[in-house]
Amino acid sequence: MGQLIQIQDDVRGRVEEILSTHGEWPCRKGCDECCRRLAAVPRVSREEWVRMEAAIAELPREVAEGVWGRIRQSEGKARPVVCPLLDVEAGTCLIYEARPIACRSYGFCADWGEVLGCGRIEQMARENPDVVWGNHARLEERMDELGPALELFRWSVA
Repeated sequence: MGQLIQIQDDVRGRVEEILSTHGEWPCRKGCDECCRRLAAVPRVSREEWVRMEAAIAELPREVAEGVWGRIRQSEGKARPVVCPLLDVEAGTCLIYEARPIACRSYGFCADWGEVLGCGRIEQMARENPDVVWGNHARLEERMDELGPALELFRWSVA
């Protein structure tokens, strides 16, 4: 888990830097716009899944059962996908502290000059050319070193 923790720390550093210089940045706990419109079912590494599974186990039984059901039902879903870990009424992640790197970095990285974020982030990128984005390609390379990433429903039956 050491490598995953290092990646999380690096992402946290980039996020904190952007937030400290751009206080109006929308990507933070409580924003759920992207969680409600995912392009696909989330894919995570085994290390991320272990942390997520433990966090789900800590939820109240009824809530955890709902999460497991939504994870199983996510197989074959077409876009837009609502994240099965989202508390849709509260608009928050049920396992926020254990959320995967993709969630932690979304809205704070760019890939070949292309900002990875919602329309609000794209607009802010145009208005704030001074933002030092995280390198998404490098982040993906580092994540690949953790092993294959699978959809949540695949890990849930593994």
